[in-house]
Amino acid sequence: MTITTLATLAADLDSGKRSSVEITQDYLNRIKHSDHNAFISVNEELALTQAKSADEKRANGDSSPLLGVPVAQKDIFCIDGTQTTCGSKILENFVAPYTATVVGNMQSQGVISMGKTNMDEFAMGSSNETSYFGGVNNPWRSTAKGYENKNLVPGGSSGGSAAAVSALLAPAATGTDTGGSIRQPAAFCNLTGIKPSYGRCSRYGMIAFASSLDQAGPMTHTAEDAALLLNTMVGFDAKDSTSLNVPAEDFTASLNDSLEGLRIGLPKEFFGEGLDSEMATIIETAVKQFESLGATIKEVSLPNSHLALPSYYVIAPAEASSNLSRFDGVRYGFRAEEYSDLDDMYTKTRSEGFGDEVKRRIMIGAYALSSGYYDAYYSQAQKLRRLISNDFTCAFTECDVIMGPTTPSPAFEAGSRSDDPVSMYLNDIYTIPANLAGLPAGSIPAGFTSNGLPTGLHLITPYLQEAKMLNIAHKFQQTTDWHTRVAPTAIGGSQ
Repeated sequence: MTITTLATLAADLDSGKRSSVEITQDYLNRIKHSDHNAFISVNEELALTQAKSADEKRANGDSSPLLGVPVAQKDIFCIDGTQTTCGSKILENFVAPYTATVVGNMQSQGVISMGKTNMDEFAMGSSNETSYFGGVNNPWRSTAKGYENKNLVPGGSSGGSAAAVSALLAPAATGTDTGGSIRQPAAFCNLTGIKPSYGRCSRYGMIAFASSLDQAGPMTHTAEDAALLLNTMVGFDAKDSTSLNVPAEDFTASLNDSLEGLRIGLPKEFFGEGLDSEMATIIETAVKQFESLGATIKEVSLPNSHLALPSYYVIAPAEASSNLSRFDGVRYGFRAEEYSDLDDMYTKTRSEGFGDEVKRRIMIGAYALSSGYYDAYYSQAQKLRRLISNDFTCAFTECDVIMGPTTPSPAFEAGSRSDDPVSMYLNDIYTIPANLAGLPAGSIPAGFTSNGLPTGLHLITPYLQEAKMLNIAHKFQQTTDWHTRVAPTAIGGSQ
C-alpha cells in the first residue's frame, strides 16, 4: 500500500487517467469503511456534485492545479448549508448560512470538500478527546509495541483531520492552529502540517477560539502537497480585520532551491529536561541530515521560551471567554429545555452545552479579565508575549530557520492524561512560542521510536517565509522516506 499525494492526483486528472468523480467516490467509500471516528459529517451528494462540475471544467480547458481534488475540512469552518459543530453539543444542530473564506477560496479553485473532520471541542485540546462526538483513533495504533489493543490519541485539536489523512481517507485536510493544533497531530500521525504566519489565511467563517492566535493551515503527506494546498487557502480578505494584504505568492516555486549555506538554529531550551531521550536522538539525527545538503548548524537561545506556556494559558482562555460568550441559547445552537428565567436559560444552556475543558478555559479566562486581575494576569501575559517575540527576532539574526522537536513525547494512550490538564497542556510546549510570535511553523515526519510511533521535526522561519520553510521541508523529504510510511490501519490506497 502506498500513499497517493495531491500532486499525483492532480497529474492523474490532468492526463485523464482518472476523473474527479472516480477519485472522490473512492475516498468516500474508504470513509464508510473506517473505524477511526475521523469525520463528524460527510456530504457525499455535495462532494460528487462538485466533482462532476470539476470534470466538466477540465473538459472545457480549466487547468487550475487542484481542480477536482477532494479534501477534508476541519469542522471549525463554516460551509453554507452544512452542519458545522466545532466538536460541541452546543452547535450539534447548527447549519451554517455562509462559507468560510478559506473554504471559499479553495472551492473557487475547484477543490472538493468531502466532509467535516472531528476535533477537540472549540479547538480546545491536545488529544481530540474533548469532542462531543467522541475521541478519534490514531491510525498508527495497532503496531505500537506496548500499546497492543489500545487506542492512541491522534493529537489535537485537529486530530480528525490528521487521522483522516494518515488513514488515507482523504489525500489532505485543513486544520487550525492556536497553540500547536496542526503541528502536534501532524507529528503524532506522521504528516506534514503547516501553520502559516498569522494573517496569511482569513479567519472569516472559522469559528473563533483565541482570535490573536488562531490560524488555518494545510495537513498533508508531503511539503509539496502542503505548498499546493496552501496556494488555494491564502489571500487577503476585507471581511477579516487581521487578514494580511500582501502580494500573492506561489509556495511551490522555490521548493527545489538549494539549501547550500542554510543556517539552522537549535534552541538549547528545546533539548533539555522534559524531552523524551529517544525522540531527542531522532531529532538530532534528522537535523544532521541537513548538513549533507549544505546547511550549517549552531546553537541559539530563546531565553523566554519557558514563559510561553503560562502566558498562552492566560491569553488564549481570556480570548476564548470573550469569543464563546455568543453561545447563549438565544440566537443559534443548543438551548436548555427547562429554565425559569433568562439568566437561568443562559446558565443551563452553557452548562449543558459546553464540555468540561471548554468550561475550564472560559472560567480561567473570565477570571484573568476580571476587575482587579486584568493587570496582574492578562496585561502581564501580553508583555511576556512581546519578550518571546523579541527572542525570535534576535535568534533569526544568527540563523535562517529554527529546528527542534514538535512534541516532548510520541502519541500517548487515550485516557491516560484526561484527568491531568497540566500534563495535557505540556504537549504544546514547543509549538506555542510560534503562535505567540505569529511566525510560520511546521512539523514534518522525522523518524520512528523503537515502539513504532512517529516523531515530528519542528521548523520555524521568520515572518512570511512559508516558502522557505516548505523548501527546507521538501529537500529533507527528497532524501528521506519517513513521510512515505503508511499507517497500519490505513484504508485503501494503491497496492
